[in-house]
Amino acid sequence: MATMSLKSASHLDQLDANALRALAQQLMGELDETRQLVAKQAHDIQFKETHIRKLTYEIAMLRRYRFGKKSEQLGGEQGLLLEDAVDADIAAIEQELISLGGQPPAHKTASQPKRQALPPELPRLQVRHEPHSTTCTCGCPMQRIGQDITEKLDYVPGVFSVEQHVRGKWACRQCETLTQAPMPAQVIDKGLATSGLLAHVLIAKYADHLPLYRQEQIFARAGVKIPRSTLAEWVGVCGVRLQPLVDALREAILNEPVVHVDETPVQVLQPGSKKTHRAYLWAYAPGAFQDLRAVVYDFTEGRSGAHARAFLGDWRGELICDDYGGYKACFEQGIDEVGCMAHARRKFFELHQSGKSLIAEQALKSIGQLYEIEVQAADLLPEQRQRLREQQARPIAQALHTWMTAHRLKVPDGTGIARALDYSLKRWTALTRYLVDGRLPIDNNWIENQIRPIALGRKNWLFAGSQRAGRRAAAVMSLIQSAKMNGHDPYAYLKDILTRLPTHPNNRIEELLPHRW
Repeated sequence: MATMSLKSASHLDQLDANALRALAQQLMGELDETRQLVAKQAHDIQFKETHIRKLTYEIAMLRRYRFGKKSEQLGGEQGLLLEDAVDADIAAIEQELISLGGQPPAHKTASQPKRQALPPELPRLQVRHEPHSTTCTCGCPMQRIGQDITEKLDYVPGVFSVEQHVRGKWACRQCETLTQAPMPAQVIDKGLATSGLLAHVLIAKYADHLPLYRQEQIFARAGVKIPRSTLAEWVGVCGVRLQPLVDALREAILNEPVVHVDETPVQVLQPGSKKTHRAYLWAYAPGAFQDLRAVVYDFTEGRSGAHARAFLGDWRGELICDDYGGYKACFEQGIDEVGCMAHARRKFFELHQSGKSLIAEQALKSIGQLYEIEVQAADLLPEQRQRLREQQARPIAQALHTWMTAHRLKVPDGTGIARALDYSLKRWTALTRYLVDGRLPIDNNWIENQIRPIALGRKNWLFAGSQRAGRRAAAVMSLIQSAKMNGHDPYAYLKDILTRLPTHPNNRIEELLPHRW
């Protein structure tokens, strides 16, 4: 018995030791998790503080320019355009500071306009907000004792009206409880404009290319005086609030296996400088044969290929682009290059137009035959399109390549026809990759059509007012153009989105994208 007792005691001691070791390991694991959580929180706090300091410095510099000495400012129309951008940038930075938990620096300037009373002659539409129940929690019926009226300026294209939000006040005589329905959430808290007016200002600025000072003049003729600084604040805040939609749209595009890309130059003016420099607006869209209809514009300070790599991130697929060298690094990282036959054709077309080159004419005829086949293939499924190309387009492409190789040996280096032939021969694999994949188009014209509105708008912009203004314009134009691609009226889309956005859950933001609207 004594032996058994000793064995039992030893066994119990062993169990206690094992339990203590397990408990110690559990506590160590929990301690590690706590340390990691604390480290992450410290990192997040440091990031927010750093970002807040950066934004605070940026807003101070912009305010110094906007409200500083007149000798530091531009005059005339250029000054007006730049002031619009600076006012919008200041409003956007203030909104970002609020979202980060910081407080915008207090600023009061004599030049800031005061809100004017809305003209009494404008039609008024009352929107009533009453409590769901007018029975007090104590069981007594409440009595209406008054109301609050908030007026917001609405705009249906061509007509101003005033939207009156009437919120009745209800009180319980027994327990003196006061009840009143809250104001609906707005994109701009306590702002004057409805979502309809905000949508109109954005459409006029970014789709119709009307600077804010011109919109100010148009509104004044309709009897409503809205300072362009106020319009600029609306634009800046809306740009920040709409950015999550653009980020979600980018993710949707990068989920596609085929992506088009192109870039176009825009001029940018920095506050405090009277000179412009060249920046670039890049356009990214799913393949022309993909179901998703969307485009995202990305504003960058230069044309370096690093900007394209940053936008694409970990995406791997078929990239349709021109022969710009900035894309080369993407192809070294596993992205497949797909060439643009329209660019190759353009080289020969220019030669034929200027010199009636017989070689260029023959090349144009052969390339034209390839395009005639694409007209037949446009409405086919990818598998059917690939079979048609294999049967009809591949023999033409092989004959064209043989013909180009033979003629390149005959023409001297440095001539225009030599350069045109070299462009196609050096990129032949990329130019003909569409022959083996029915998902791929023959050229990059799809994205060039989406970037054309930007090129047309440059005649009206003159330049972008700042880097931040360029990024904001790219974001809003991404939503406007994507709405058009899906057959939506951009004004109706933005008005609805700006109405729903304040109360829409962030984890369901993709529901508001143009292709799902």
